[in-house]
Amino acid sequence: MAIPILPGLSLADNELEISYILASGPGGQNVNKVATAAQLRFDAARSASLSERVRVRLLEIAGSRATRDGVVVITARRFRTQVRNREDAIERLAMMIREAAHRQAFRVPTRPGRAARARRMDGKSHRAGIKRGRAAPRED
Repeated sequence: MAIPILPGLSLADNELEISYILASGPGGQNVNKVATAAQLRFDAARSASLSERVRVRLLEIAGSRATRDGVVVITARRFRTQVRNREDAIERLAMMIREAAHRQAFRVPTRPGRAARARRMDGKSHRAGIKRGRAAPRED
């Protein structure tokens, strides 16, 4: 089964490696006995699902969560059950990939036109005149 990320982009289940580890935090004695935290490993460097641009951006976004070999490691221990932690880890990976796939809009730098510059200068001189009018009259 594939995990949908974006229209036209999904990850195969066999690309994800999920293991369970002991979690810290709430859960009472259960925490010491049951491995509920999910650790997801996704080999982004060798994934056939990602384009080169998305792969590079994903490893950039992952930061310290990515190993030198290009494997993204996400540890989810927010919830008390394995199932919810597994879903949380997969969703966090999906959010990272969505962010990596998003293209920034190309912005063409522009400059103010002649009329806009004239309006600005008129406003500045008007304001200067008002302030000049507030000054105490000079005694010559």
